Amino acid sequence: MVSGNIQKTTTKKERIAVIILLAAILLLYAFFLKDILIPFLKLEAKHDLEGANELLLSKGFFGSLAVILVEAMQMVVVFIPAEFIQISSGLSYPLYLSLLLCDLGVCLGATIIYLLVHISGFQSSAYRKNREKIEHLYVSMHERNTVIFMYLLFFMPIIPFGAICYYGSGSKLSYGKYIRTVATGVIPSIIVSNLMGEAGAAFLVHDLPLWSLICIIILLAAALFVIIYLFMDRFCFRYFDETPDSPMYALIFAIVRLWHGRKPQPVIDDQLLSETEAPYILLANHESFFDFYYIHQLAHPRNPTYLVNEYYCTRPVLKTMAKKAGIIPKKLFTAEMSSPVRIMRSLKKGYPVVIFPEGRLSPDGRSNPIVQEGAAFYKRLNVDLVLVKIRGAYYSGPKWRSKRFRTAVSIKVERVIGKDELRLMSDEDLNGMIASVLFNDASKDRLCTYPHPGKAEGLEGILYRCYDCGSLYTTVGKGNEICCTACGSRHTFNEQYLFDDAPYSIPGWYETIREAEREVIDSFCLHTDVQTVIYGANGGRKRRETGECTLSPDAFTYRSDSIEFSIPTDKLPALAFSCNKEFELYHEGELYYFYPAENRQQVARWALLVDLLAERRSTGKP
Repeated sequence: MVSGNIQKTTTKKERIAVIILLAAILLLYAFFLKDILIPFLKLEAKHDLEGANELLLSKGFFGSLAVILVEAMQMVVVFIPAEFIQISSGLSYPLYLSLLLCDLGVCLGATIIYLLVHISGFQSSAYRKNREKIEHLYVSMHERNTVIFMYLLFFMPIIPFGAICYYGSGSKLSYGKYIRTVATGVIPSIIVSNLMGEAGAAFLVHDLPLWSLICIIILLAAALFVIIYLFMDRFCFRYFDETPDSPMYALIFAIVRLWHGRKPQPVIDDQLLSETEAPYILLANHESFFDFYYIHQLAHPRNPTYLVNEYYCTRPVLKTMAKKAGIIPKKLFTAEMSSPVRIMRSLKKGYPVVIFPEGRLSPDGRSNPIVQEGAAFYKRLNVDLVLVKIRGAYYSGPKWRSKRFRTAVSIKVERVIGKDELRLMSDEDLNGMIASVLFNDASKDRLCTYPHPGKAEGLEGILYRCYDCGSLYTTVGKGNEICCTACGSRHTFNEQYLFDDAPYSIPGWYETIREAEREVIDSFCLHTDVQTVIYGANGGRKRRETGECTLSPDAFTYRSDSIEFSIPTDKLPALAFSCNKEFELYHEGELYYFYPAENRQQVARWALLVDLLAERRSTGKP
């Protein structure tokens, strides 16, 4: 009973002491209210840095004290930004003094917040608005150390200092550890703001050139970014390095988001995905370079990793970025064990894996055949299989056109096949279902009209044979027309991205070319001199040389002064190519890019003939 009375007496004394302290602070604010604080806040509202500088200097010692009080007030009243007083302080005082004043102000504000939270349980409405962001970041951290987490928040520009202090005050940190964390955690941001103020003073007083001021501000912002990244990489996200939860993964998609621009933003139907738990395998058709970006916008329960062309994972800079982001490399159309092993490791960690089973972009808007069917592999993984169809992306950026159009894009989760259902399906049925669900014909599934000029630019890279006279390599795409230099025929696109007359569509023309090539499938022989670029295995040295390539129904052959090799066509499931540029393949782990010395329009023909040979093998038809 006596102990209880002592505890109540102690608590009462603590509250009286806190009330006296808060009253003293309020009186201090009242003393400064009329002559300094109100005029300063008015200048802040006008963003008048020069006026704020003159006010602080004119008040002498009281101006320095005003910096502390304003900084503290902006901590307690979370929605007021602290940068203005920090820059003003940098304009008015030497760096060491400005840093000290701002840090004292932060500590005073943090102390007030600590007392308010611990005595009355007070939380500002601005903190409540930021609580969700803080809790989301907290959950994403593996090491839930409150001090380190607070440092992270202070380094990030998205959370106000005051909100961080409200969070820290509500934790189990002692006041000593709490105030030390606050006092040191804000230093990098204060230094940057003070230095910006110093630079502003030099600009206003010492005629510093404007370009120099801009460069200084950019360098200071970059320095703060580097500090933030190093801290996050070292203390916060070590556990997530080389996974889709790493900072590098987020950076890659931030860069891609800027590159892609705001439009077109895809229309998304992912209701079925909301009922699916990670991990899973997601398969999608492949219409444009940005398909991985569109897939990323689905409501994945966890960030997915991607199976991508090994080329993007072995080049300088890209190699480091891809590794840190947990991206899985794959040699195109090459059987290997490393990719399946990495897929299984990602699934074991709980991350979905996205695969484009076509392995290349569609040439004519119809989905490519899946030359390396994976039903048996998907069934062994013991996870759900998600099938997604991308529509509209082909006309946004087909492989034959360099300019990207802003067009409608749709992403729909068509089907989710549970792992129990997968086990009951035959490999043949599953492969057939995947091909059927993912297949799309862009010419029959348009989402909008296309009033754009230049719809035929580069199309000769696919439609290399004239539809009317059958001549090879005489087609030219210009504006909205594709014409033949041999017979003079012209075919014009309308706003539906269709021709006004036969063959009516790109697939219609391309199918005519396929039929012409089928007639020579047993007797053709292609030969060309090439400029060759060889990328060494696993990011090895890049080499250049000249050589010659030959393709017949039996084999692909390459000869140069340094090497000669031949690949039977039954070991060549497909031949990747870039329109009007090159075709490519892997040999003994090295990636060969072959650039024809003449008439690069022919690369599409090499690829199509390899496709026809593969088609004949898969169907068994002569």
